[in-house]
Amino acid sequence: MQNLMTEPEGTSEVSDLSKGHSSTWRTYFNILWSNRKSRVGLIVFSTFILISIFGQLIAPYSASNTSFPTMMGPSLQHLLGTTQEGQDVLSQLLVGTGISVITALATGLIATLIAVFIGFLSGYSQGAGDDGLSFLTNVFLVLPALPLLIVLASYAPGRGSTLIIIIVGLTGWPWGARVLRAQVKSLRTRDYVLAAKLAGDSTMRILMREILPNMLSLVMAGFLGASQYGLLTSVGLEFLGLGNPNQASWGTMLYWAQNASALLSGQWAWILAPGLCIALFGMSMVLINFGFDRIANPRLGGAEE
Repeated sequence: MQNLMTEPEGTSEVSDLSKGHSSTWRTYFNILWSNRKSRVGLIVFSTFILISIFGQLIAPYSASNTSFPTMMGPSLQHLLGTTQEGQDVLSQLLVGTGISVITALATGLIATLIAVFIGFLSGYSQGAGDDGLSFLTNVFLVLPALPLLIVLASYAPGRGSTLIIIIVGLTGWPWGARVLRAQVKSLRTRDYVLAAKLAGDSTMRILMREILPNMLSLVMAGFLGASQYGLLTSVGLEFLGLGNPNQASWGTMLYWAQNASALLSGQWAWILAPGLCIALFGMSMVLINFGFDRIANPRLGGAEE
């Protein structure tokens, strides 16, 4: 995160970001696509998004179909084999991709919105307001995250991806808030912010119109990091049996594969497939972050890294 903290100044690429939302995102995409690492990340990320949308349509069988022989290894009829209940693993993987991707991105969105709200207000305000919000952030930072999540997921009414999204999203914001607070404190003394204050602009208008456009790359990097956190945490909770075991997702696939001793039974694909998807989807967000590093700090190097 040290690279992301560098103030984005002195380049034509970043100076274009305040000219409008459409030109901002177009400039972002051009910078991301010109970087080899982030280009690969965008391709992999987009592939998972497409699978999430069309997974149920391209699945060879229904994910809940239990009419096949149990614990079959990969074959031409079942490319990833079958489960202990006679379900097609490939069909479950395609359907479960949508659940896992949505869970990761929704968690990242909730955590990022909270981080932006608290980080911006804490960084821009002074005195008691900043102290109170900083204290709240520090409290969440020192809480033992995983034990807290396990307790909340265990005793919360009902189970499923929605519950995991809410729980993980509400606990995954403090790291991003700390980073945003530090950057806002740096930007609030800039000349254009002081000019907006003298012009009588409200605090919210200054934050949204003057400060946010210069921090979009940092916010997006925080969103990707929070989404990774949401992905790994949700998979971990589901693997522990704290998700909905009847809902196909990468975590529940690993949960059932472990319970059925898939490796000992020779059904290695049942564990390998969701594990590989988790690694690839997480890797895609890491690679995309290389592009956002360059947006936040163009002095990192050329486009073709």
